Amino acid sequence: MRTTGTTRLVGIAAGLSAIALALTPSLVPRPALFQGFLAGLSFGLAYLAAAFLCRLAARFYARRRTLASAPRLTFPLWVWWLVGAAGVGYTVVIGLLAIAWQNDVRDKVDMPAVDGVDLLTFFAVTLVMAGVVFGAHRGLTAIAAMARRQVSRVSEQAGVIRTSGILAGALCAVVVLGLLVTAALVGTDRVYAARNASTPEGISEPDSTARSAGAESAVDWDKLGMQGRAFVGGGPTAAQITAVTHIPAKTPVRVYVGQQQEDSLAARAELAVAELKRTGGFERATLMVATPTGSGWLERQAIDSLEYLQGGDTAIVSLQYSYQPSWVSFLFHQDLPREAGQELFSAVHAEWLTLPEQERPRLLVYGLSLGASGMQAAFSDSSDMLTSVDGAVFSGAPNNSQPWGTLQDQRDTGSPPWQPVYDSGKNIRWLSNNGDFEKLPGTWEATRVAYLQHGTDAVSWLTPRLIWSKPDWLGGSAASGGRAPDVSDSMRWIPGVTYLQVAFDMFMGEAVPANHGHNFGDVAVAAWNGVAPSGLDEESVARVQSIIASYAHEDSIDN
Repeated sequence: MRTTGTTRLVGIAAGLSAIALALTPSLVPRPALFQGFLAGLSFGLAYLAAAFLCRLAARFYARRRTLASAPRLTFPLWVWWLVGAAGVGYTVVIGLLAIAWQNDVRDKVDMPAVDGVDLLTFFAVTLVMAGVVFGAHRGLTAIAAMARRQVSRVSEQAGVIRTSGILAGALCAVVVLGLLVTAALVGTDRVYAARNASTPEGISEPDSTARSAGAESAVDWDKLGMQGRAFVGGGPTAAQITAVTHIPAKTPVRVYVGQQQEDSLAARAELAVAELKRTGGFERATLMVATPTGSGWLERQAIDSLEYLQGGDTAIVSLQYSYQPSWVSFLFHQDLPREAGQELFSAVHAEWLTLPEQERPRLLVYGLSLGASGMQAAFSDSSDMLTSVDGAVFSGAPNNSQPWGTLQDQRDTGSPPWQPVYDSGKNIRWLSNNGDFEKLPGTWEATRVAYLQHGTDAVSWLTPRLIWSKPDWLGGSAASGGRAPDVSDSMRWIPGVTYLQVAFDMFMGEAVPANHGHNFGDVAVAAWNGVAPSGLDEESVARVQSIIASYAHEDSIDN
């Protein structure tokens, strides 16, 4: 049964519906380029899926009829004019709604409204992306047809020809898709391998004995990786710290072991401990163990804040477990950051325990994003954490990290998921904006643990449960306390769709201003001064905050 007209109508309707769903608001704004990509991809895939189902239904219907064949369905020209007009009107309405939605989201996160250039970019990219989807479909269809013809030529039994041909075509299409995905991953790996071999501008090999790859170090500069070189070659000097705090400071100790230095995580952790001994890291007042993000990156604001606040009497140790961006590790190597966090902390903690109790430095732990997941994995639960360290800061913890997930589920009654209160804030508190720690009336007792968390951070909210279950962080309007103040009231939970939206929001979480998304550099000073009080006066802390706030936005991006 030939149903070309019906198939097209169904496909267009499905595609336009998919665009509408793709344009509904989510946690953070989407640039016009990215929004066009999503709209074009959604239209193309929805059209093809609907057309495929329509053809299957037509074949099933034709087989049920007594006639050998069914008539071809056709539509007069006026029907297509009507469909075109309806499509244009629908597009205009959805476009106007999308602009209003996006501007509402942008206003919530302190970003300017979209302009005419954004709209032109959106429509152009939508058309191009839809064309790419249809082109890819035609290419895969042609490959599958070629495979079926080849199978038909070598098959002798008529009953086998059709079945084997269809299977061969499908298998061939799957193989081609697999090759494309593999090529994309290989290409990504090559790009980031090249970046890992580079050195950031303004960074040079250290000559200080207080740094890995410096004087007398067993760590090779060339094997540190880009982020490792940025870490050991950067940071404030003792003189710079003194200039800000007006108190004599020490040169901070920074230890880092790159992925290429040793084959195993255990060997890297062992070398990191040896480096701490060599640099005198165990003799500093504060020792911080940090798990980096997927690329090996440690947020400059968080690291420098601790060193300024503690007068440089610090030692910070970390190791690299990957050079690829966090989304690659999140999708394909989720256990790797956890294993890295466990190995490094276990090695450092074991050495720390050998010191006389009165001579042990204050032991802190830190991680951002995948680093937060990896560092938390060093502890069996929150009780283990509170008895093992003297303080912790975890920024933008992923939804599947523990004990973050358990603490969220067991938060005090009445406290919202984006600003939880656990056990009245006795030991563990959440921070989104400066001053949040002080909102709780009780005493913040040692050990102190801080979770830095924003209501618009997709990393903390992405979970498969979003596919079928409405989240509690979208329980109502912001005014009624049903969602965070910076989450648009226009965002609605849609089964399946919201999951995809939040997944894409992860890529945009660092493209918004401070106080929103996956950015936490602006509250790093408050976090560390709350967890490990510096003793500095308010004016000195304000000067430190001013220095950290002056860092470029790029310093907060895992690149």
